[in-house]
Amino acid sequence: MSQTPVSRPRYRGFTARDAALVALFAALLAVLSMPIAIPVGPVPITLQTLGVMLAPSLLGAKRGTLAVVTFLVLVVAGLPLLPGGRGGIAPFYGPTGGYMIGWILGALVIGLLVGRTLPRYRLWWGILANIVGGIGVVYLVGVPWSAMVLGDGLLAVMTGVVWFLPGDLAKAVVASLIAAGVYRSYPIPPAGRRVEEPAPTRPR
Repeated sequence: MSQTPVSRPRYRGFTARDAALVALFAALLAVLSMPIAIPVGPVPITLQTLGVMLAPSLLGAKRGTLAVVTFLVLVVAGLPLLPGGRGGIAPFYGPTGGYMIGWILGALVIGLLVGRTLPRYRLWWGILANIVGGIGVVYLVGVPWSAMVLGDGLLAVMTGVVWFLPGDLAKAVVASLIAAGVYRSYPIPPAGRRVEEPAPTRPR
């Protein structure tokens, strides 16, 4: 005998709601880029990484990554969204360019890792995902780029990055706490339209 197939939800496509969420979190990134910028050498300390962690933690890999890409496209278009009112293509050739490119890959990794446990968001896993994607991946791209642009040795740049680690670790925890609260009180639906598909029939 076979069991009655159970309907499983699947999500496909990209909706107007998804586009609105992408735009909202791109705007959040812009807001977090401007109010606080503490100069520490050529790379300032800002709240941008908090937004890079929050977007994929709450929106998932696809929408979260698109939010980061949208923000960077607006920067390239010339909008003064970076600390100090900078915009255009020039910042991408500077010492922070690698970090900004790393945000895209970092957001993707965070979203994929967080998605492995959904619909239940686990705080410890969220923190780990933010550390791996929001710090590890971003630094993996940003540090060598900064060393190349500045002409400094890789070890020298890595030593300078130590100053950023405590703040970035704190952002990983804060982003995870916010995400845990949102998933607990008002979880954001997955991207796309819900499509019902029957589960494969299993013999008893």
